[in-house]
Order: sequence, then structure tokens, then C-alpha cells
Amino acid sequence: MAEQPSSPTDLATALAQHARRRSLWRRPLTLLVSLIILLTLALTLSRQQSSDPALSFETAAVERGALQVTVTATGTLEPTNQVDVGSELSGIVEQVLVDDNDRVQVGQELARLDTSRLQARRRQATASLAVAEATLQQRQASRNEAELSYRRLQRLQRDSAGLLPARQDLENAEASLLRARAEQASAQAGIEQARASLDEIQTDLTKSVILSPINGVVLQRSVEPGQTVAASLQAPVLFTLAEDLREMELRIDIDEADVGQVQAGQSARFSVDAYPQRVFPARIERVRYGADSTEGVVTYKAVLTVDNSALLLRPGMTATAEVIVAQAENVLTVPNAALRFQPPQPDSASNSKRGSLIGNLMPRPPRSGQKKAADPAGGETNRIWQLRDGRPAALVIRPGLSDGQRTEVRDSSLREGQAVLVGVRQQP
Repeated sequence: MAEQPSSPTDLATALAQHARRRSLWRRPLTLLVSLIILLTLALTLSRQQSSDPALSFETAAVERGALQVTVTATGTLEPTNQVDVGSELSGIVEQVLVDDNDRVQVGQELARLDTSRLQARRRQATASLAVAEATLQQRQASRNEAELSYRRLQRLQRDSAGLLPARQDLENAEASLLRARAEQASAQAGIEQARASLDEIQTDLTKSVILSPINGVVLQRSVEPGQTVAASLQAPVLFTLAEDLREMELRIDIDEADVGQVQAGQSARFSVDAYPQRVFPARIERVRYGADSTEGVVTYKAVLTVDNSALLLRPGMTATAEVIVAQAENVLTVPNAALRFQPPQPDSASNSKRGSLIGNLMPRPPRSGQKKAADPAGGETNRIWQLRDGRPAALVIRPGLSDGQRTEVRDSSLREGQAVLVGVRQQP
């Protein structure tokens, strides 16, 4: 029979010893349970790996056909020759003889200004010219009179052996003659001045009729009868004419990264919002050397010629153009996904069959992507993959042109219709 504690102190000591003995038994039990849980988890992961779904591959066919490399840009349609017609004179518009979309010929009247003041100035200038001509006749008569008087005095001097006339009288006659000649010259200049004033007014009268400088069509009329035209500092624009809308220009902005590929003579195609299902042909006429910079974006203007015989296109339309910078006919092509494809790398035999606790619980480093190889003969090569005996097999190719979706294959054993790997899909 156990001894009973004789005091409260002995009772407390006995309880503490009993608690320590129970704690020593619980620790191994907890460790054992944890170990069982970890082993169960590892076994479960190993079974999941052994029962992974089988891999199957997505394939695409090798095709033969044409391949085009294009540069895309936007721009605006413009007439080949657009002219703003204005007025050099100020005045009131008396008549407007054409309207928008009217076809006009060279020299055709477009508008007329009020010429009442110009007519009055012309009459005044005509009268001034008549006065100047009459003045010239008077000056000619005065010069003739002075010449006759001077000659008489000279003959008198010769006949009188120098005794007559007085020296002063002869000098006065000579001075009168010179003055008459100067007055005649002044009168002649007055006539030229009056004629110039009359010609100027006549020119203004001619300019009061606004004429078409080209054969074309009226794009815009900016004037109405009765409107006052003020041409003091800058000639106001009354009409905007286009020479021939059957031939137009498309001016596009080429990005600086693409301008090295764009050259004069290249073919292009474009579309406009008005006809979204239709594609129009064009051709590069020139690429300007001057750069345009907008918010740090540098572009270069390219001008394309457009045939608009059907008159479907209109000035100011926004167009999206594709310039064909390179093309190849009858070449083998593969999808770009085939160049990016990389087959999954198999795990080691121990991990694939049984799996280990460390291998299942520790993450693996990521696999590196496909690396491009250098061709000893020069140029860059790439690898694509095909299925051989149910397994991916690499094939080295030399890539050529690419349109962003398919790539030309050069110097390869590939044949049209063969399948190449482009992806992996898992099947349960």
C-alpha cells in the first residue's frame, strides 16, 4: 500500500512528478502521428505522379504558298493638286457663279466683285491721261517756239559779225530753249504715269472677276453674294479646287522603325471606313526625308498614288494602308507557334516511377526556353519538332521571311503536308 503524503508540500511534489511522466509519453506519440501523416502525403503524391494523364501534341501542317511582309500605317487621302482661290481686291461680292462639286475649266468665272468704284477710278484715270497728253502738246509747242527764237538770234549774230544781238539776249534764249525741252520731257513722263495708273485700275477691274486657275472640281465654296471681302493683309480664300479627283494621293505616316524597309515603287493596299469590305491598290511614289515628331513619336511621310477612276474616294478620308516590303512565292511555311514550341523535358527514372519525399515536396527550377543555334555556313537557324515513333524529334531549319503568323522555311528536309508540333495538351 502506497504511502499517503503527510503534508501539502509532499502532495504537490507527487502531482508534479506524475505530470512529467505523462508528458514524456505524449511526445513520442505526437512525433509518431506526424511521421505517419507525412508518409501518407508522400505516398499520395507518388500515386498521383504515377497516374498523371498521358501527353498528346497539337500539330499543324507545313504549307506551300505565297508569303508577304507588310508595314502598316495610317494616313489621309488628298487630291494630287489642290488650289485655294482667293481675291487680291477688297470689296463686296456681287455674284457667285459656281457651287460645291461643280466641275470648272481654266479661265471659267467663279465670282464677281462690285466694280462701281473701280469704274469711277478708271474714268478719272482716263481723264488724267488726256490732260497729260494735252500738256505734252503744249510743252512741245513751247519747245518749238524757243528753238526758233534761239536760231534767229544765232543767224543775226552771224550776219552782224557778232555785233547783234546782245550777249545776254542770246543766253536768255538758250536758257528758254533748255527749259522748254525739260518741260516737254516732264509732260512725256506725266503721260506715262497717267497710263500706268489707268493700267493698274484696268488690272483691278480684271481681278474683280474671280477665275478658275485649273481644270477640276469645286471642293468648297466659302463665299456668298453680298459678302464683304477684305484683302488688306492676306488674300481671303473664296473657293477650294481640286484638279482631278480621278487621281489622288494617300499620305501616310511611317514609323521610324519601319522606314528603312519602305521604298519608292513598292506596292500597297489600303481600306477606308466608308467601304470596310473593299481593298484599294496603291503604289509608293516617294518617302520624304523630313521627319515629323508628335509627342516624341518620330514618323516619316510617304506619298502613295491612288487610282480613283470610280470616284469612290474623297479628299480627307482616313485610310489604313499596308505596304508590301517583301514577298515570296511558292515557299514552304510553318506557323510561328512551331518555332516557339519546346517539348516537355522528362523527369529522372526514380522520380517518374516512385517519387521521393524530397522530390515531391521541393520545387524544381524552371526549364530554359528554346535556344537559337548559329549555322556554320552563316545565318541563323532554329529548331522545330516532329513526332517520330510517338516521341518529339528536333529538326534544324533556316527561317526566312515572316508575316507575324507564318514563317518561311529554307534549306530543310520538310515537305508540304508534313505535321509539325505547335503545342501540348493533356488527356485524362
